[in-house]
Amino acid sequence: MKLHVKSILKEIVLGVLFLFILSNVISYIRKPELNTTDLPKLEITLMDGREFQHRTGEPLVIHFWATWCPTCKLEASNIEAISQKYEVLTIAVNSGEDTDIKAYMKKRGLTFKVLNDPEGKWAEQFNVKAFPTTFIYSSQGKLIFTEVGYTTTAGLLARLKIVE
Repeated sequence: MKLHVKSILKEIVLGVLFLFILSNVISYIRKPELNTTDLPKLEITLMDGREFQHRTGEPLVIHFWATWCPTCKLEASNIEAISQKYEVLTIAVNSGEDTDIKAYMKKRGLTFKVLNDPEGKWAEQFNVKAFPTTFIYSSQGKLIFTEVGYTTTAGLLARLKIVE
């Protein structure tokens, strides 16, 4: 019996490891190609009317998502968690009016900064084709990581620690 449990645990660990590697390969293949690794100048008015100003000298996470995206719904709490410690700008793409997005966020208890991109112009500028897509810029404004698809809080925090 003990050998059987070890065998099952080994298969589970190998399966999880395989899924982790596969998801990273898929993310790498799907990542958008950008013309530059430099953070573009961001002159943005957020949904709440505040002007977004990137705090120089700190890493920045730019996260593209949509209210209609099931994976984005799963990942939203992860983005919320990192937004409590790091600078995060989220961009809601093709997700309706500001009031729709605000209602969506209120229902889920989300407070991160949001730019509404109703026509997908920002997504086009960053060449985003799939959601969610996350860019992590260093404190010097250089693109270090791009993730396409679901990312855990631990994965995001680890990448941000590397960037710091």
